[in-house]
Amino acid sequence: MDRHVLVPLDGSKPSWEALDHAAANADGDRITVLHVVDPAEGVYAGAEGGYYDAEAFDRAVDRGEDLCERARERLREAGALDRIELETAVETGKAARTIVDYAADHGVDHVVIGSHGRKGVSRILLGSVAETVIRRAPCPVTVVR
Repeated sequence: MDRHVLVPLDGSKPSWEALDHAAANADGDRITVLHVVDPAEGVYAGAEGGYYDAEAFDRAVDRGEDLCERARERLREAGALDRIELETAVETGKAARTIVDYAADHGVDHVVIGSHGRKGVSRILLGSVAETVIRRAPCPVTVVR
């Protein structure tokens, strides 16, 4: 069918399940695994005003690249790479906005996203990335629980 499917991956169980779902339903499709690094990664506030730790940011980017490589290995082991084209990307920005912008800018036909990456109070207070993507994405969105 030659669709372009975007799968945001944050390392949470729902995001891995979203990847598995996308791969299981893809045949001849291009899947892009996207990891978003928060631009505040490496910014620390304190009594003295705060500072920026570039190494912490670099570690966050490295973690994203590692997640993308783990995704490639997971799909290879499942035999999915025989029938899909896999791309990976690590972008910096706020998660929901970056996912929506990536979908719009790269001709994505479908987003498959995990239901949540946060747990507990932080999920309630910080809002839902999946919910924002559903409301703003320029294409259909499937949420995997």
